[in-house]
Amino acid sequence: MNRFAELLDRLAYEPGRNNKLRLLTAYFRETEDPDRGYALAALTDALSFKHAKPGLIRDLIADRTDPVLFALSYDYVGDLSETVALMWPSSPLLPLSPPQPLGGGGRSGGEGSGVGGVSTHATASEFAEAPPTPDPSPPLASLAGGGGKARASRVEKKGHNNPPPPTLAEVVTTLRTLGKTELPKQLTRWLDELDETGRWALLKLVTGAMRIGISARLAKTAAAALGEKDPHDVELMWPGLAPPYLDLFAWLEGRAEQPVNLDPTPFRPVMLAHAIEDADFANLDACDFIAEWKWDGIRVQAVSGRDADGQMQARLYSRSGEDITKSFPDLLPSLHLQESSSLKHDVSRKPLHTFRHHASFAIDGELLVLREGRVQPFNVLQQRLNRKVVSPKLAKEYPIHLRAYDLLGEGDDDLRTLPFAERRQRLEAFVTRLDDPKVDLSPVIPFDSWDALTAARADPAGAGAGEDAEAVEGVMLKRRDALYLPGRPKGQWWKWKRDPHLIDAVLMYAQRGHGKRSSYYSDYTFGVWTTDDGGEQLVPVGKAYFGFTDEELLQIDRFVRRNTTEKFGPVRHVVHAPDRGLVLEVAFEGLARSPRHKSGVAMRFPRINRLRWDKPPREADRLETLERMLKTEVSDQPPLVSGH
Repeated sequence: MNRFAELLDRLAYEPGRNNKLRLLTAYFRETEDPDRGYALAALTDALSFKHAKPGLIRDLIADRTDPVLFALSYDYVGDLSETVALMWPSSPLLPLSPPQPLGGGGRSGGEGSGVGGVSTHATASEFAEAPPTPDPSPPLASLAGGGGKARASRVEKKGHNNPPPPTLAEVVTTLRTLGKTELPKQLTRWLDELDETGRWALLKLVTGAMRIGISARLAKTAAAALGEKDPHDVELMWPGLAPPYLDLFAWLEGRAEQPVNLDPTPFRPVMLAHAIEDADFANLDACDFIAEWKWDGIRVQAVSGRDADGQMQARLYSRSGEDITKSFPDLLPSLHLQESSSLKHDVSRKPLHTFRHHASFAIDGELLVLREGRVQPFNVLQQRLNRKVVSPKLAKEYPIHLRAYDLLGEGDDDLRTLPFAERRQRLEAFVTRLDDPKVDLSPVIPFDSWDALTAARADPAGAGAGEDAEAVEGVMLKRRDALYLPGRPKGQWWKWKRDPHLIDAVLMYAQRGHGKRSSYYSDYTFGVWTTDDGGEQLVPVGKAYFGFTDEELLQIDRFVRRNTTEKFGPVRHVVHAPDRGLVLEVAFEGLARSPRHKSGVAMRFPRINRLRWDKPPREADRLETLERMLKTEVSDQPPLVSGH
């Protein structure tokens, strides 16, 4: 566990991608099975523990420390794992060795020892408000060695007979097998045995909230580098692998053949698009691309295959690989699916469905709701999401539909190695043979120049989208010769979304962020003006925590600290009067009615577009403006009752 803790500690401080790769590859090379496999699983979010939840961690620290001090500390640090790691008192049952000096600065600012630079014996007065100043990261030592605080975890403690810290494999195995009543005692023992860095890593593992600047793609790339393999090969086989990935590492080190995915209905890692900018068009030839509408639904894969007994099975996956088949049973007959009399399960106890289609296939497409042939807005589709039970009434009121835009496999052919233009031809022929009203093609947009496509994007209804124009988010551009590659390869696929809506709103409340933003007020609630019996007042209409630059974050943080009028736990009430306050230009994708909000409206994908220091709050937009936009866009939509 100490080596894993050291790895996380150094990755959290390392800003460079190449250095992160070297650190990860060195760890995978020098760490034995199964610890390195479980580390890879943790970094790719492939581990989950049924009974280990953040609420349990809060209960444990509440039994060991003053709750007021913990609340103040958590507000200051902003990260649960780091706060508990710092505040966890040494067990009175364990002999204490003299404290070891810890190198490096804290993650959250301030002086002292520990993961976040805050003394574990701090008092509430030490958390006085002050704008944070970034601490320098500890210097990068050797790839195999440790730096900063991590060195403290390797200092041999003499004069006691404490048990050695658990290995990562022991921790994972125990978390998976212990019952709900036994887990608190075991976590307490581990927290007593580990040092601050070890406790921090343990709690990161338990909560699943790493937040150390490592993506799943980067971790897989580092593993591939161990055997000088192509990261795409690892991505393609990934859905068929399971922690601790013994067969993967055996292949990477040349000790075994490449693992084969035996799942008859595997998920294919999706290909993603880059957002296109105006300057990009100068380097692109319109003749090289095929354009489609970008639909406002959720991306899915419909996959079928033949098992070892020769029986056909199928699953429906989300874009992240989650099996969502049970949430959309009304789509299965349209894929020629038929429930068997004795429902089978795979090795992970997921239900498999038999069907009578003539061949295996894998469709990449968009899940939508269609009523009387018209695509409904996204908030209508939300009524079908995350449902464990789908009643006949729900299926009838919100009829589901699959709009296909790529064919990844057919029969024994893996079509991902074909150019997109050829895959598109195969898809058109496949959907024609399928001949079902619940499955259709995403239409191609005809254009011969960027000017023509610009005009189509501005007027989807007149460019072929017809009555479905309101459900169009924008345009997708795909190179004719593009292979289907996992991840986000540069220059192959582009997304060109429609221009967002813009309003001027007033900052009302602010809250600290998480991870690297834990010392800054970066989550903002904003409102617009309306009139009631008491006169003019602001009503909240949304919350945003991105869209601004690092420099703008510092400016807003400074404004919040200097203009706080009240505090409600971690939330700050910021001055918002007609002549005093901060106006934010907010961009968003759409509106929906929401009984959960006082304003009666909810925004989709709100973000801060720019700061309007030049505009007094009294000139911000009014709720009536949003009401008019709502009537124009979604006058016939049902209320929004669930989040996305």
